[in-house]
Amino acid sequence: MRPTQSRLAATAAGLMLLPVALVGCGIGDKDEEKSAPKPARAPAEEAATRSRERVQAYLDAMTAKDVAAGRSQLCALLHDGFDRGATGPNGDFADHFQVPEAAITDIRSGPLGQEVRVSVSVAVGKRTVVRPLVFTVTRDGSDWCIAGEAPDVTTAASPTPTGVVPSPAS
Repeated sequence: MRPTQSRLAATAAGLMLLPVALVGCGIGDKDEEKSAPKPARAPAEEAATRSRERVQAYLDAMTAKDVAAGRSQLCALLHDGFDRGATGPNGDFADHFQVPEAAITDIRSGPLGQEVRVSVSVAVGKRTVVRPLVFTVTRDGSDWCIAGEAPDVTTAASPTPTGVVPSPAS
């Protein structure tokens, strides 16, 4: 059986329209590939950056005795406990404590989020002690927040981290 002229014309028209249809579907559109947004940072880099920002803001708030600014860095689940203890006798924002120096010393991925290790100098009267702490920073929805603070018991056993420049509190 011989194809008719109308069938040949329809096939030819279909083949001519095929490149246009493929471009409309995104296949073969090289300009679109070039303009497609690429992530600004790798997820691990973003996590470390956001964690550093949150902890640095908390350290700055401690130094300035700005309780509201400190509270705003914490995950919502910690707010009640923070409100009860932040300005108490052993709280981070207690009136009799001064924080002359605080620096981030290391950031690592941990089982519960990013672990940000810090060295905080605390002065009470003429006595100053350095306290190693570890903050756990995690994502809460689309934002990052501090999910925990604890003494850093690994500092004595850990070698000095490389590649991390301490950031002094303002």
